[in-house]
Amino acid sequence: MPEYILNNEELSKMVDTSDEWIMTRVGIKERRILKDPGLGTSELGSKAILQLLEKTGTNPEDIDLLVCATVTPDHPFPATSAIICDKVGLKNAFAFDLNAACSGFLFALNTASKFIETGSCKKVIVVGADKMSSIVDYSDRTTCALFGDGAGAVLLEPTTEDVGIFDSILRTDGAGRSSLYTKAGGSVCPPTHDTIDNKEHFIYQEGQAVFKAAVSRMADVSAEMMERHNLSADDLAWLVPHQANLRIIDATAKRMGLDPSKVMINIEHFGNTTAATLPLCLWEWEPRLKKGDNIILATFGAGFTWGSMYLKWGYDGDKIAK
Repeated sequence: MPEYILNNEELSKMVDTSDEWIMTRVGIKERRILKDPGLGTSELGSKAILQLLEKTGTNPEDIDLLVCATVTPDHPFPATSAIICDKVGLKNAFAFDLNAACSGFLFALNTASKFIETGSCKKVIVVGADKMSSIVDYSDRTTCALFGDGAGAVLLEPTTEDVGIFDSILRTDGAGRSSLYTKAGGSVCPPTHDTIDNKEHFIYQEGQAVFKAAVSRMADVSAEMMERHNLSADDLAWLVPHQANLRIIDATAKRMGLDPSKVMINIEHFGNTTAATLPLCLWEWEPRLKKGDNIILATFGAGFTWGSMYLKWGYDGDKIAK
């Protein structure tokens, strides 16, 4: 996480908003911002991966694949994953970026797991990283309070034990693409003076449409995953939901019949870090995770994209030093 903290009090001096207004609608009190000039998403992703390599005692040259989930790449090309490989010393890995907006980490985790399952890779890193402040208009009260910067990374390895990723449900409905996107900057609408003057390189969101779709679809796939595997609320140790809006998280947990104590929530302090929210939750709750814990990951993002994943946690988190 970047060191700089942008809280609601400071934000209210930049735009017509208040702590009460933000907390009531989305449940965010502060967010981290990467303010250092000349640094982008690769900086966040690299730092997370360096910590991961040190924590697991992994030689970077032993990594076979890096998948970077992001919507805020350092450049249109080369891929941010390539830049990260150079920064952290992944000399023998192939790498690519994956863009599924707020569902990016879940989509990347599912994709990366297939390289393990087929036996083509032995060690794979998945990193979710976004510098959302680079595409946020801090004069737009409807979006500027929502997003923060951050990154989180995980290491995937094969196992013969009854743990790991068991199932995923991933969905996309492109009909929702115009409700949450950046209007300019791509091949359809390249940058011009007009697009810059009209602030079309920032996030555009139709809040009600996104909220309505997120509430139903994230809850639907989470409940569907429980039904597929005959899991009751008592069987689940944790729900790891995308941190976009506290009301969406609460609605998903209620649909699953989960007690709030089983739901990982850190949106108050980090905001929506897009592809980084899920791994940041796992990182923060790691000391409380036990080997064999039944966990469901759930997300919803622009596209529209959404999904859920069922996994059994692979180790006792309190035995791993941060």
